[in-house]
Amino acid sequence: MNKVYLTDDEIGEIRSILRRIQTEYQCVEDEAFLRDACLYAHQLPWRLRKCLNSFKLLESGNGVLMISGYPVHDEKIGATPAHWNQRQVPSPTLDEEMLLILFGCLLGEPLGWATQQNGYIVHDVLPIKSHEDEQLGTGSKQTLYWHNEDAFHPYRGDYLCLLCLRNPDRVATTYVSIDTVEIGEGPRKLLFEPRFTIRPDESHLEKNRGAGASPQCPDDKSLAVAYERINRLNESPQKIAVLFGDPNSPYVRIDPYFMDPLEDEEAQSALNALVNAMESKLSEVAVGPGDFLFIDNYKAVHGRQPFRARYDGRDRWLKRINVARDMRKSRDARLHSYSHVIL
Repeated sequence: MNKVYLTDDEIGEIRSILRRIQTEYQCVEDEAFLRDACLYAHQLPWRLRKCLNSFKLLESGNGVLMISGYPVHDEKIGATPAHWNQRQVPSPTLDEEMLLILFGCLLGEPLGWATQQNGYIVHDVLPIKSHEDEQLGTGSKQTLYWHNEDAFHPYRGDYLCLLCLRNPDRVATTYVSIDTVEIGEGPRKLLFEPRFTIRPDESHLEKNRGAGASPQCPDDKSLAVAYERINRLNESPQKIAVLFGDPNSPYVRIDPYFMDPLEDEEAQSALNALVNAMESKLSEVAVGPGDFLFIDNYKAVHGRQPFRARYDGRDRWLKRINVARDMRKSRDARLHSYSHVIL
């Protein structure tokens, strides 16, 4: 993992940029802000822009980059909400959310899902009591098994960007890069063939549908279309390859928890070999307040260790965005060319 520590001068420059932005925009979900965010992103300190550009183009650091040291004021951000739908306006974490978007814009375009957290672009990752035994980012008691984000979907993001606001119990994020894993020639060849299926993860299913609306949420008709697509992917998942791209430095698309056992014994054996190899290389990092963690969703998988949530306003709290390098490939699933939400 590559690590970068913000200097005092860089923090000062960032704060100056955020003050200018907030004279124009008061919410990260504002479509005008999302259109202009990439312009502000290129005012960020040169060293940070160069670092994220290298992470994007060189695919370095085993698929994981951390930028640390942004000051998060614990009292100012308030208590960890009990649910992601408990959003305050204006947000007490507006500075942090805007900076997360700006960093993301140096990698691509932020994207959201109509079927996930009411179509918000910036997600809250925090323990929800009714989810504690679920295979969800908002769970707690159960290990969140490592995976590529939204691996089931052809329009999944290229990057997952996380910002830690609070993590008093030092709950570990797990990760591993496909580049660190040794795979035999036979299994590798099979993993490049479209023999595997991945079903939608729990966060996109209708049982976890939110109530209310966000600035990015489509109308009821469009939302119904979005859930129809998810249901089709759940009932009849397409055959996909787990590895793709350069055979010598492949990309990976995997979510073992949501992959059905195969009757194809040869393919199942190859998948098992990869899962075991990745499991053996799994690393951990406990992000702290002010840490930004960037994960290349084509090169690395991530998960989370279990923990006991207290639901007292002091639990682990992260912000999350997905970023796509090419939004045009999802144009048939977005209402407008400028929309950041996939139906």
